[in-house]
Amino acid sequence: MGKIKLAIIGVGLIGGSLGLCLKDKLGDNIFITGLCRRTESMAAAVELGAVDLATNNLEQVVADADIIFLSPPVLQIVPTVQKILPYIKPGAIITDAASTKEYLGEELRKILPEGVWYVAGHPMAGREKSGVAAAKKDLFVGKAYVIIEDDTVPEAVRQKLLSVLEWTGANFLTLPTASLHDLCASTISHVPHIAAAALVTLLSGSGERMDACLKLIGGGFRDTTRIASSNADMWADICMTNKEALTEDLGRLQNILGEVASAIKRGDRAAVHDYFAAAKARRDGILERTTKLFDVN
Repeated sequence: MGKIKLAIIGVGLIGGSLGLCLKDKLGDNIFITGLCRRTESMAAAVELGAVDLATNNLEQVVADADIIFLSPPVLQIVPTVQKILPYIKPGAIITDAASTKEYLGEELRKILPEGVWYVAGHPMAGREKSGVAAAKKDLFVGKAYVIIEDDTVPEAVRQKLLSVLEWTGANFLTLPTASLHDLCASTISHVPHIAAAALVTLLSGSGERMDACLKLIGGGFRDTTRIASSNADMWADICMTNKEALTEDLGRLQNILGEVASAIKRGDRAAVHDYFAAAKARRDGILERTTKLFDVN
């Protein structure tokens, strides 16, 4: 492959981090264009070195791009692709960073022309901060990066994309279906974000106790609720595109909390002890297995 042209649609935390990493690793062997909505974001993306050219002109961003990386909130992706369709060259590869895959894959395959390839991806990396100013060139290092298997995409296309993305230092893995990805993401990512927001909401509704509670806040509350500071647009879209898995998992979580509440109410210390002991053992075992594969921090 000669000089690569990469278009990043949405130069925020994820898109900006990808740009920073690839410019750092590939230098002049890659030319990166970025789509930004605001003049301030364009200036920041160029100044930080995440892109070579930042603009709100769709044609300038996408024309002649070998790879188009989609990183806006998920419900903005399909309308954006519809707008860039006239400028996508034959043979281009489209990939994304969306946290839900089934909805997006179904919708994109309806509109993409023959010879333009979509490879569904999800870098399992992020921060509670958003925007290109929060981007880091090493954001993906050691993190899981999911690629969804698709037998309609030629292996040569997939390998072309991976030959670029592998410079991120992520650990790539494949899942057989988008639906399996969304089920897993609901349990290990989406529900925890909802739960973190619920804990903040619980505190904010503490009424007259609020001032006293604030004085007592320590690391436990900050650590548990850190991800509640994430981008609201992104998380609203995630919830709207993973409804079935989320409602099922949230129902299971309600049942678990209900059982604990009942045990506490009836004074069943043994049941409460077993709840915490089992959770500790399970978490310790899970982290031992996953830290051998990925950076889970």
